[in-house]
Amino acid sequence: MKAITTTRRAVARGAVAMAIAGALIALAGCSGSASASGDSSGKVSGTLNVLVPSAAGSDAGFKAVNAAFQKKYPDAKIVFTSVPTNNWASVESSRLSAGNVDVLVASPIEIPSYVPASSESFDAKAADAGTFVDLSNESFMKNWTPTVIDALKYKGKDYSVPTGLSYYTGAFYNKDIFAKYGLQVPTTWSEFVALCDKLKGAGVAPLGIGGKDSWPAGLTMLAAVQGAYPTQSDKADLAEQLWKQKAKLTDPKLVDVLSKVDTMYGYAEQNFAGVAYSDVPSLFANGSVAMTPDGTWNQTTIDAAVAGKFSYGYFPIPTSDNAADNATLGGKVEIRLSATAASKNKTAALAYLDFFSQPENYKLFIADAGFAPAQPGIASTPFLGSIKDYTKSFSLAWDNIWTANANAGPAAKFPFNYVGVAPLGTDTPDKAAAAAQKDWSAAF
Repeated sequence: MKAITTTRRAVARGAVAMAIAGALIALAGCSGSASASGDSSGKVSGTLNVLVPSAAGSDAGFKAVNAAFQKKYPDAKIVFTSVPTNNWASVESSRLSAGNVDVLVASPIEIPSYVPASSESFDAKAADAGTFVDLSNESFMKNWTPTVIDALKYKGKDYSVPTGLSYYTGAFYNKDIFAKYGLQVPTTWSEFVALCDKLKGAGVAPLGIGGKDSWPAGLTMLAAVQGAYPTQSDKADLAEQLWKQKAKLTDPKLVDVLSKVDTMYGYAEQNFAGVAYSDVPSLFANGSVAMTPDGTWNQTTIDAAVAGKFSYGYFPIPTSDNAADNATLGGKVEIRLSATAASKNKTAALAYLDFFSQPENYKLFIADAGFAPAQPGIASTPFLGSIKDYTKSFSLAWDNIWTANANAGPAAKFPFNYVGVAPLGTDTPDKAAAAAQKDWSAAF
Protein backbone atom coordinates (compact mmCIF):
# COMPACT_ATOMS: atom_id res chain seq x y z
CA MET A 1 0.00 0.00 0.00
CA LYS A 2 2.83 2.39 0.86
CA ALA A 3 4.47 1.76 -2.52
CA ILE A 4 1.18 2.37 -4.34
CA THR A 5 0.55 5.60 -2.43
CA THR A 6 4.07 6.81 -3.12
CA THR A 7 3.73 6.00 -6.81
CA ARG A 8 0.41 7.82 -7.08
CA ARG A 9 1.87 10.82 -5.31
CA ALA A 10 4.87 10.83 -7.64
CA VAL A 11 2.64 10.58 -10.71
CA ALA A 12 0.46 13.43 -9.45
CA ARG A 13 3.48 15.61 -8.81
CA GLY A 14 4.85 14.73 -12.23
CA ALA A 15 1.59 15.74 -13.88
CA VAL A 16 1.56 19.06 -12.06
CA ALA A 17 5.19 19.69 -12.93
CA MET A 18 4.55 18.88 -16.60
CA ALA A 19 1.52 21.18 -16.67
CA ILE A 20 3.49 24.05 -15.18
CA ALA A 21 6.45 23.43 -17.46
CA GLY A 22 4.15 23.36 -20.49
CA ALA A 23 2.48 26.59 -19.47
CA LEU A 24 5.82 28.33 -18.96
CA ILE A 25 7.18 27.08 -22.28
CA ALA A 26 4.08 28.44 -24.00
CA LEU A 27 4.47 31.74 -22.18
CA ALA A 28 8.14 32.03 -23.03
CA GLY A 29 7.34 31.37 -26.68
CA CYS A 30 4.72 34.10 -26.98
CA SER A 31 5.94 36.72 -24.52
CA GLY A 32 8.56 38.39 -26.67
CA SER A 33 10.35 41.32 -25.09
CA ALA A 34 9.48 42.34 -21.57
CA SER A 35 9.86 46.00 -22.51
CA ALA A 36 7.34 48.43 -21.02
CA SER A 37 7.25 50.70 -24.06
CA GLY A 38 3.70 49.99 -25.27
CA ASP A 39 2.62 50.75 -28.85
CA SER A 40 3.92 53.64 -30.93
CA SER A 41 0.77 55.77 -30.69
CA GLY A 42 0.48 55.52 -26.92
CA LYS A 43 -3.32 55.66 -27.24
CA VAL A 44 -5.20 53.87 -24.48
CA SER A 45 -8.00 51.97 -26.17
CA GLY A 46 -9.30 48.49 -26.85
CA THR A 47 -10.03 45.64 -24.47
CA LEU A 48 -8.10 45.33 -21.21
CA ASN A 49 -8.44 41.99 -19.41
CA VAL A 50 -7.92 42.24 -15.65
CA LEU A 51 -7.84 39.06 -13.55
CA VAL A 52 -7.85 38.96 -9.72
CA PRO A 53 -8.78 36.53 -6.92
CA SER A 54 -12.16 37.41 -5.47
CA ALA A 55 -12.78 39.12 -2.13
CA ALA A 56 -15.67 41.43 -1.39
CA GLY A 57 -13.59 44.42 -0.28
CA SER A 58 -10.93 44.33 -2.99
CA ASP A 59 -13.51 43.58 -5.69
CA ALA A 60 -15.37 46.74 -4.68
CA GLY A 61 -12.13 48.73 -4.67
CA PHE A 62 -11.16 47.51 -8.13
CA LYS A 63 -14.60 48.32 -9.50
CA ALA A 64 -14.29 51.90 -8.21
CA VAL A 65 -10.88 52.27 -9.88
CA ASN A 66 -12.13 50.63 -13.06
CA ALA A 67 -15.02 53.07 -13.35
CA ALA A 68 -12.66 56.03 -12.93
CA PHE A 69 -10.20 54.55 -15.45
CA GLN A 70 -12.91 54.09 -18.09
CA LYS A 71 -14.11 57.64 -17.51
CA LYS A 72 -10.61 58.91 -18.26
CA TYR A 73 -10.07 56.47 -21.14
CA PRO A 74 -13.49 56.02 -22.77
CA ASP A 75 -11.98 54.18 -25.74
CA ALA A 76 -10.79 51.38 -23.43
CA LYS A 77 -13.01 48.57 -22.23
CA ILE A 78 -12.08 46.75 -19.03
CA VAL A 79 -13.11 43.11 -18.77
CA PHE A 80 -12.75 42.51 -15.04
CA THR A 81 -12.77 38.93 -13.75
CA SER A 82 -12.50 37.85 -10.11
CA VAL A 83 -12.27 34.14 -9.37
CA PRO A 84 -12.55 32.19 -6.09
CA THR A 85 -9.20 31.86 -4.34
CA ASN A 86 -9.40 28.07 -4.38
CA ASN A 87 -9.54 28.15 -8.19
CA TRP A 88 -6.89 30.82 -8.66
CA ALA A 89 -3.87 28.64 -9.53
CA SER A 90 -5.60 26.77 -12.35
CA VAL A 91 -7.29 29.89 -13.76
CA GLU A 92 -4.06 31.92 -13.67
CA SER A 93 -2.15 29.19 -15.50
CA SER A 94 -4.82 28.64 -18.16
CA ARG A 95 -5.38 32.35 -18.83
CA LEU A 96 -1.65 33.01 -19.14
CA SER A 97 -1.23 30.04 -21.46
CA ALA A 98 -4.12 31.27 -23.62
CA GLY A 99 -2.67 34.79 -23.69
CA ASN A 100 -5.99 36.43 -22.79
CA VAL A 101 -4.99 38.42 -19.72
CA ASP A 102 -3.24 41.81 -19.59
CA VAL A 103 -3.15 42.65 -15.87
CA LEU A 104 -3.31 40.04 -13.15
CA VAL A 105 -2.34 39.33 -9.58
CA ALA A 106 1.13 37.78 -9.37
CA SER A 107 3.57 37.30 -6.51
CA PRO A 108 7.01 36.11 -7.57
CA ILE A 109 8.98 35.53 -4.37
CA GLU A 110 12.61 34.51 -4.01
CA ILE A 111 13.05 31.33 -2.01
CA PRO A 112 15.67 31.08 0.75
CA SER A 113 19.04 29.56 -0.11
CA TYR A 114 18.32 26.41 1.93
CA VAL A 115 15.19 25.62 -0.13
CA PRO A 116 15.70 23.63 -3.37
CA ALA A 117 14.69 25.22 -6.66
CA SER A 118 11.97 22.58 -7.07
CA SER A 119 9.95 24.46 -4.43
CA GLU A 120 9.95 27.70 -6.42
CA SER A 121 6.43 29.04 -6.96
CA PHE A 122 4.61 29.19 -10.29
CA ASP A 123 4.85 33.00 -10.28
CA ALA A 124 8.61 32.87 -9.65
CA LYS A 125 9.07 30.43 -12.53
CA ALA A 126 6.86 32.64 -14.69
CA ALA A 127 8.95 35.73 -13.85
CA ASP A 128 12.10 33.82 -14.79
CA ALA A 129 10.44 32.87 -18.10
CA GLY A 130 9.79 36.54 -18.97
CA THR A 131 6.04 36.36 -18.36
CA PHE A 132 5.73 39.67 -16.47
CA VAL A 133 6.79 43.16 -17.52
CA ASP A 134 9.77 44.57 -15.64
CA LEU A 135 8.40 47.73 -13.98
CA SER A 136 11.67 48.81 -12.37
CA ASN A 137 12.06 51.94 -14.50
CA GLU A 138 8.42 52.98 -14.50
CA SER A 139 7.95 56.40 -12.85
CA PHE A 140 4.73 55.36 -11.07
CA MET A 141 6.68 52.91 -8.89
CA LYS A 142 8.02 55.93 -6.98
CA ASN A 143 4.53 56.60 -5.60
CA TRP A 144 4.73 53.55 -3.34
CA THR A 145 6.36 53.28 0.08
CA PRO A 146 9.99 52.38 -0.71
CA THR A 147 10.32 49.73 1.99
CA VAL A 148 7.23 47.95 0.65
CA ILE A 149 8.58 48.00 -2.90
CA ASP A 150 11.94 46.73 -1.68
CA ALA A 151 10.18 43.81 0.02
CA LEU A 152 8.52 42.89 -3.28
CA LYS A 153 11.61 42.85 -5.47
CA TYR A 154 12.33 39.60 -7.26
CA LYS A 155 15.99 39.07 -8.11
CA GLY A 156 16.49 42.82 -7.91
CA LYS A 157 13.62 43.75 -10.24
CA ASP A 158 10.10 45.11 -9.78
CA TYR A 159 7.41 43.00 -11.37
CA SER A 160 4.40 44.07 -9.33
CA VAL A 161 2.47 46.98 -7.85
CA PRO A 162 1.21 46.52 -4.28
CA THR A 163 -2.42 47.12 -3.37
CA GLY A 164 -2.02 47.49 0.40
CA LEU A 165 -1.20 45.76 3.65
CA SER A 166 -3.33 43.44 5.75
CA TYR A 167 -3.10 41.98 9.24
CA TYR A 168 -4.74 38.69 10.13
CA THR A 169 -3.62 37.10 13.37
CA GLY A 170 -6.38 38.84 15.29
CA ALA A 171 -10.12 38.75 15.84
CA PHE A 172 -13.01 41.18 15.49
CA TYR A 173 -14.97 41.47 18.74
CA ASN A 174 -18.40 42.75 19.70
CA LYS A 175 -17.85 45.56 22.22
CA ASP A 176 -21.47 45.41 23.38
CA ILE A 177 -21.19 41.72 24.29
CA PHE A 178 -17.90 42.36 26.05
CA ALA A 179 -19.50 45.19 28.05
CA LYS A 180 -22.55 43.06 28.92
CA TYR A 181 -20.39 40.38 30.51
CA GLY A 182 -17.76 42.71 31.96
CA LEU A 183 -15.00 41.48 29.64
CA GLN A 184 -11.74 43.21 28.77
CA VAL A 185 -9.59 42.65 25.68
CA PRO A 186 -7.30 39.75 26.69
CA THR A 187 -3.53 40.12 26.43
CA THR A 188 -2.47 36.57 27.36
CA TRP A 189 -3.59 33.07 26.43
CA SER A 190 -4.84 32.41 29.98
CA GLU A 191 -6.97 35.54 29.85
CA PHE A 192 -8.31 34.58 26.43
CA VAL A 193 -9.29 31.10 27.61
CA ALA A 194 -10.97 32.51 30.72
CA LEU A 195 -12.90 35.01 28.59
CA CYS A 196 -14.07 32.28 26.19
CA ASP A 197 -15.10 30.04 29.09
CA LYS A 198 -17.19 32.84 30.55
CA LEU A 199 -18.93 33.49 27.23
CA LYS A 200 -19.53 29.80 26.63
CA GLY A 201 -20.95 29.44 30.13
CA ALA A 202 -23.38 32.26 29.37
CA GLY A 203 -24.57 30.48 26.23
CA VAL A 204 -22.68 32.72 23.78
CA ALA A 205 -20.45 31.13 21.14
CA PRO A 206 -17.08 32.83 21.69
CA LEU A 207 -15.71 32.43 18.13
CA GLY A 208 -17.20 32.45 14.65
CA ILE A 209 -15.01 30.33 12.35
CA GLY A 210 -15.71 29.45 8.73
CA GLY A 211 -14.53 25.86 8.51
CA LYS A 212 -16.24 24.79 5.29
CA ASP A 213 -13.67 26.60 3.12
CA SER A 214 -10.80 25.14 5.16
CA TRP A 215 -8.25 27.90 4.70
CA PRO A 216 -9.95 30.70 6.70
CA ALA A 217 -9.92 28.33 9.69
CA GLY A 218 -6.15 28.40 9.25
CA LEU A 219 -6.14 31.93 10.64
CA THR A 220 -6.33 30.29 14.08
CA MET A 221 -3.12 28.41 13.26
CA LEU A 222 -1.39 31.58 12.09
CA ALA A 223 -2.40 33.31 15.34
CA ALA A 224 -0.98 30.41 17.34
CA VAL A 225 2.32 30.58 15.44
CA GLN A 226 2.44 34.37 15.90
CA GLY A 227 2.28 34.03 19.68
CA ALA A 228 4.87 31.24 19.80
CA TYR A 229 7.22 32.93 17.32
CA PRO A 230 6.36 36.64 17.58
CA THR A 231 9.13 38.25 15.52
CA GLN A 232 9.83 37.84 11.85
CA SER A 233 13.28 36.47 12.62
CA ASP A 234 11.74 33.94 15.05
CA LYS A 235 9.55 32.58 12.29
CA ALA A 236 12.33 32.64 9.71
CA ASP A 237 14.58 30.68 12.08
CA LEU A 238 11.84 28.10 12.62
CA ALA A 239 11.36 27.68 8.87
CA GLU A 240 15.08 27.12 8.39
CA GLN A 241 15.26 24.63 11.27
CA LEU A 242 12.40 22.63 9.78
CA TRP A 243 13.89 22.60 6.30
CA LYS A 244 17.26 21.51 7.69
CA GLN A 245 15.46 18.88 9.80
CA LYS A 246 16.89 20.26 13.01
CA ALA A 247 13.35 20.73 14.33
CA LYS A 248 10.41 18.34 14.12
CA LEU A 249 6.72 19.06 13.88
CA THR A 250 6.29 16.67 16.82
CA ASP A 251 8.47 18.81 19.11
CA PRO A 252 6.44 19.98 22.15
CA LYS A 253 6.44 23.68 21.23
CA LEU A 254 5.24 22.92 17.70
CA VAL A 255 2.56 20.49 18.87
CA ASP A 256 1.38 23.23 21.24
CA VAL A 257 0.50 25.33 18.18
CA LEU A 258 -2.04 22.69 17.17
CA SER A 259 -3.20 22.30 20.78
CA LYS A 260 -4.14 25.97 20.79
CA VAL A 261 -5.89 25.55 17.45
CA ASP A 262 -7.82 22.65 18.98
CA THR A 263 -8.84 24.83 21.92
CA MET A 264 -10.05 27.59 19.60
CA TYR A 265 -12.04 25.06 17.57
CA GLY A 266 -13.73 24.11 20.83
CA TYR A 267 -14.92 27.69 21.28
CA ALA A 268 -16.37 27.99 17.75
CA GLU A 269 -20.04 28.06 16.80
CA GLN A 270 -21.88 24.76 16.58
CA ASN A 271 -21.01 22.68 13.50
CA PHE A 272 -18.50 25.31 12.39
CA ALA A 273 -16.81 22.84 10.01
CA GLY A 274 -19.85 23.20 7.74
CA VAL A 275 -20.09 27.00 7.93
CA ALA A 276 -18.80 29.00 4.95
CA TYR A 277 -16.38 31.87 5.51
CA SER A 278 -18.79 34.21 3.71
CA ASP A 279 -21.52 33.42 6.26
CA VAL A 280 -19.49 34.37 9.33
CA PRO A 281 -19.91 38.19 9.09
CA SER A 282 -23.69 37.77 9.41
CA LEU A 283 -23.24 35.49 12.44
CA PHE A 284 -21.06 38.16 14.01
CA ALA A 285 -23.48 40.94 13.06
CA ASN A 286 -26.52 39.25 14.58
CA GLY A 287 -24.72 38.55 17.86
CA SER A 288 -24.54 34.78 17.42
CA VAL A 289 -20.80 34.89 18.07
CA ALA A 290 -18.81 37.33 20.19
CA MET A 291 -15.61 37.27 18.12
CA THR A 292 -14.42 36.11 14.74
CA PRO A 293 -10.82 35.41 13.70
CA ASP A 294 -10.37 37.23 10.41
CA GLY A 295 -8.11 39.53 8.44
CA THR A 296 -8.39 43.30 8.42
CA TRP A 297 -9.14 42.94 4.70
CA ASN A 298 -12.67 41.89 5.66
CA GLN A 299 -13.42 44.96 7.79
CA THR A 300 -15.58 46.63 5.17
CA THR A 301 -17.68 43.45 4.89
CA ILE A 302 -17.96 43.24 8.68
CA ASP A 303 -18.92 46.90 8.83
CA ALA A 304 -21.64 46.49 6.22
CA ALA A 305 -23.04 43.46 8.04
CA VAL A 306 -23.03 45.16 11.45
CA ALA A 307 -24.59 48.30 9.95
CA GLY A 308 -24.15 50.31 13.15
CA LYS A 309 -26.06 47.87 15.37
CA PHE A 310 -23.15 47.77 17.82
CA SER A 311 -19.54 48.87 18.19
CA TYR A 312 -16.77 46.46 17.34
CA GLY A 313 -12.99 46.34 17.58
CA TYR A 314 -10.03 44.17 16.69
CA PHE A 315 -7.19 42.72 18.75
CA PRO A 316 -4.37 40.17 18.32
CA ILE A 317 -5.45 36.70 19.46
CA PRO A 318 -3.11 36.30 22.44
CA THR A 319 -1.73 32.77 22.11
CA SER A 320 1.25 33.28 24.42
CA ASP A 321 1.17 33.74 28.18
CA ASN A 322 3.75 36.50 27.77
CA ALA A 323 1.74 39.61 26.88
CA ALA A 324 4.69 41.14 25.01
CA ASP A 325 4.61 38.24 22.52
CA ASN A 326 1.02 39.14 21.64
CA ALA A 327 1.54 42.85 21.05
CA THR A 328 2.07 42.72 17.27
CA LEU A 329 -0.26 41.57 14.53
CA GLY A 330 1.18 39.35 11.82
CA GLY A 331 0.46 40.57 8.32
CA LYS A 332 1.36 40.62 4.66
CA VAL A 333 1.71 42.81 1.62
CA GLU A 334 -1.63 42.29 -0.09
CA ILE A 335 -2.38 41.14 -3.62
CA ARG A 336 -0.01 42.58 -6.22
CA LEU A 337 -0.73 43.62 -9.80
CA SER A 338 1.50 42.71 -12.73
CA ALA A 339 1.35 43.33 -16.48
CA THR A 340 1.92 40.40 -18.81
CA ALA A 341 4.68 40.68 -21.39
CA ALA A 342 2.47 38.78 -23.85
CA SER A 343 -0.37 41.27 -23.43
CA LYS A 344 -2.24 42.14 -26.62
CA ASN A 345 -2.80 45.60 -25.14
CA LYS A 346 0.37 46.47 -23.24
CA THR A 347 -0.24 50.22 -23.60
CA ALA A 348 -3.54 49.93 -21.72
CA ALA A 349 -2.05 47.49 -19.19
CA LEU A 350 0.72 49.91 -18.22
CA ALA A 351 -1.70 52.83 -18.25
CA TYR A 352 -3.87 50.88 -15.80
CA LEU A 353 -0.98 50.26 -13.40
CA ASP A 354 0.03 53.92 -13.70
CA PHE A 355 -3.55 55.04 -13.06
CA PHE A 356 -3.91 52.70 -10.06
CA SER A 357 -0.65 54.05 -8.62
CA GLN A 358 -1.75 57.71 -8.62
CA PRO A 359 -2.71 58.69 -5.04
CA GLU A 360 -6.09 60.15 -5.99
CA ASN A 361 -7.07 56.88 -7.68
CA TYR A 362 -5.44 54.62 -5.12
CA LYS A 363 -7.61 56.30 -2.47
CA LEU A 364 -10.68 54.99 -4.31
CA PHE A 365 -9.37 51.45 -3.96
CA ILE A 366 -8.33 51.80 -0.30
CA ALA A 367 -11.72 53.24 0.65
CA ASP A 368 -13.43 49.93 -0.19
CA ALA A 369 -10.70 47.29 -0.02
CA GLY A 370 -10.13 47.41 3.72
CA PHE A 371 -6.34 47.29 3.25
CA ALA A 372 -3.87 49.48 5.09
CA PRO A 373 -2.32 51.88 2.55
CA ALA A 374 1.00 51.03 0.88
CA GLN A 375 1.61 54.64 -0.15
CA PRO A 376 2.86 57.43 2.13
CA GLY A 377 0.44 60.23 2.91
CA ILE A 378 -2.72 58.14 2.42
CA ALA A 379 -4.90 58.49 5.49
CA SER A 380 -5.90 55.30 7.27
CA THR A 381 -9.51 54.59 8.08
CA PRO A 382 -10.74 55.08 11.67
CA PHE A 383 -10.72 51.30 12.04
CA LEU A 384 -7.06 50.98 11.00
CA GLY A 385 -6.26 53.90 13.30
CA SER A 386 -7.81 51.96 16.19
CA ILE A 387 -5.25 49.14 15.80
CA LYS A 388 -2.20 51.33 15.22
CA ASP A 389 -0.60 50.20 18.49
CA TYR A 390 -0.55 46.63 17.14
CA THR A 391 0.93 47.63 13.76
CA LYS A 392 3.77 49.98 14.77
CA SER A 393 6.29 47.39 13.63
CA PHE A 394 5.41 45.31 10.59
CA SER A 395 5.84 41.57 11.02
CA LEU A 396 5.11 39.07 8.26
CA ALA A 397 2.76 36.29 9.32
CA TRP A 398 3.91 32.66 9.14
CA ASP A 399 2.36 31.89 5.73
CA ASN A 400 4.42 34.67 4.14
CA ILE A 401 7.65 33.25 5.54
CA TRP A 402 7.10 29.51 5.14
CA THR A 403 8.03 27.93 1.80
CA ALA A 404 6.05 24.79 1.08
CA ASN A 405 7.92 21.71 -0.09
CA ALA A 406 6.45 20.34 -3.32
CA ASN A 407 7.76 16.88 -2.39
CA ALA A 408 6.03 16.78 0.99
CA GLY A 409 2.69 15.13 1.60
CA PRO A 410 -0.52 17.14 2.16
CA ALA A 411 -0.36 17.03 5.96
CA ALA A 412 2.90 19.04 5.86
CA LYS A 413 1.73 21.74 3.46
CA PHE A 414 1.61 24.59 5.99
CA PRO A 415 3.28 22.62 7.73
CA PHE A 416 1.15 22.96 10.91
CA ASN A 417 -1.58 20.45 10.14
CA TYR A 418 -4.62 22.41 11.33
CA VAL A 419 -6.84 20.69 8.75
CA GLY A 420 -6.06 17.35 10.41
CA VAL A 421 -7.39 18.47 13.78
CA ALA A 422 -10.99 17.45 14.48
CA PRO A 423 -13.59 18.46 13.44
CA LEU A 424 -11.94 19.68 10.22
CA GLY A 425 -10.11 16.36 10.27
CA THR A 426 -10.31 13.38 12.59
CA ASP A 427 -7.13 13.68 14.66
CA THR A 428 -6.02 14.99 18.02
CA PRO A 429 -3.26 17.66 17.90
CA ASP A 430 -0.62 14.98 18.66
CA LYS A 431 -1.78 12.72 15.84
CA ALA A 432 -2.17 15.62 13.41
CA ALA A 433 1.41 16.70 14.21
CA ALA A 434 2.67 13.13 13.76
CA ALA A 435 0.97 12.93 10.34
CA ALA A 436 2.58 16.23 9.35
CA GLN A 437 6.03 15.08 10.47
CA LYS A 438 5.64 11.82 8.55
CA ASP A 439 4.70 13.69 5.36
CA TRP A 440 7.49 16.21 5.93
CA SER A 441 10.19 13.58 6.50
CA ALA A 442 9.13 11.73 3.36
CA ALA A 443 10.16 14.74 1.27
CA PHE A 444 13.87 14.31 1.99
